[in-house]
Amino acid sequence: MALSDIKIKNAKPREKAYKLADEKGLLLFVTPKGAKCWRLKYRFNGKEKVLALGLYGDTTLADARNKRDEARRLLANGIDPGLAKQEKKQASRTAAENSFEIIAREWFAKFSPQWTPKHANRIMRQFEKEIFPWMGNYAIPNITPPQILSVLRRIENRGAIETAHRAQQTCSQVFRYAVATGRAERDVSADLRGALPPARKKHHASLVDPDAVGGLLRAINEYHGSFVTKCALRLASLLFVRPGELRHAEWNEFSFEATEWRIPAEKMKMRVKHIVPLSTQAIAILRELQPLTGNGKYVFPSERTLRRPMSENTINAGLRRLGFTKEEMTGHGFRSMASTLLNEQGWNRDAIERQLAHAERNNIRAAYNYAEYLPERKKMMQHWADYLDDLKTNNLIILLPNSA
Repeated sequence: MALSDIKIKNAKPREKAYKLADEKGLLLFVTPKGAKCWRLKYRFNGKEKVLALGLYGDTTLADARNKRDEARRLLANGIDPGLAKQEKKQASRTAAENSFEIIAREWFAKFSPQWTPKHANRIMRQFEKEIFPWMGNYAIPNITPPQILSVLRRIENRGAIETAHRAQQTCSQVFRYAVATGRAERDVSADLRGALPPARKKHHASLVDPDAVGGLLRAINEYHGSFVTKCALRLASLLFVRPGELRHAEWNEFSFEATEWRIPAEKMKMRVKHIVPLSTQAIAILRELQPLTGNGKYVFPSERTLRRPMSENTINAGLRRLGFTKEEMTGHGFRSMASTLLNEQGWNRDAIERQLAHAERNNIRAAYNYAEYLPERKKMMQHWADYLDDLKTNNLIILLPNSA
């Protein structure tokens, strides 16, 4: 006699497990502890087998009958439903292990120790907010270009085109890692070339007209705020390092005897040690500042504590105090200023790029060539300091590289 929900609910536990029969091999086992378990009794290749179909409560009587009927259809096609269930579980487990999120986190754990904390946090935040919610559970071998594009379109549609491009690049790195570790055939994100509109290049506001640069230098010379900030502004123009590199400068990185500032690789954007030749003007500023901050770790400490560097907004705030808007000049703009004017004066482009610590395509080569063009760079940095002094005093005589 077929089971009913009333009969199932009224079934009480006994000292020993017992079973209630439904139809076509479907059974309900009632355990001594009161659990009610669906089972399907069937024969395959002459051998009697039992297939678990779930617990009553989670699986209703109707659900159990549907599972029974599906198993009987498999049997009719010569397929063992028990084996099919195991294979499905294994496929599901493999898909979970090869999900985009699992592999992305594995890739992140492997490579993030080589990054700055800020970059690592940005990458993981992008994963967790922009990618994992929509694509994290997908098995990476099965992901298609349109699926990736739909994730990127969400970012693009809110106007963050540059962020969408960065997300595509990050996904590509994960796919290439999956290929290298044998869990994907190829980087399918490469098929999206041209699918996103080009990102607008972000240019840091900078002064490049010599007259305007002279005015900036005179304004810095008359700066009436913090003396530490004034020194930072003066050195920013002379050394044109990245603002983060400048504010994290430590006294033990400077050698007045060698006239060099050696920035450790872990502080650099490209994770390669960098040498900044020091002009006589730069050394004079550092010697002037040393009695004030030289007993601490940082050349430019925070106003609140010597244990931390100055705020990342200090340089820009100083420029605003001098009357320069963010559309006219930024802390990063000192780099564009130096690059433009030194190139115009005919200095070796490769020497300029090396001094700017721009990306070297071959990271291994970059790690060994941090001192490349150093004699020329020393000459160039002293010329640059002398040139800025000339601009500051309106003396615009320019010595070209071959005559400097």
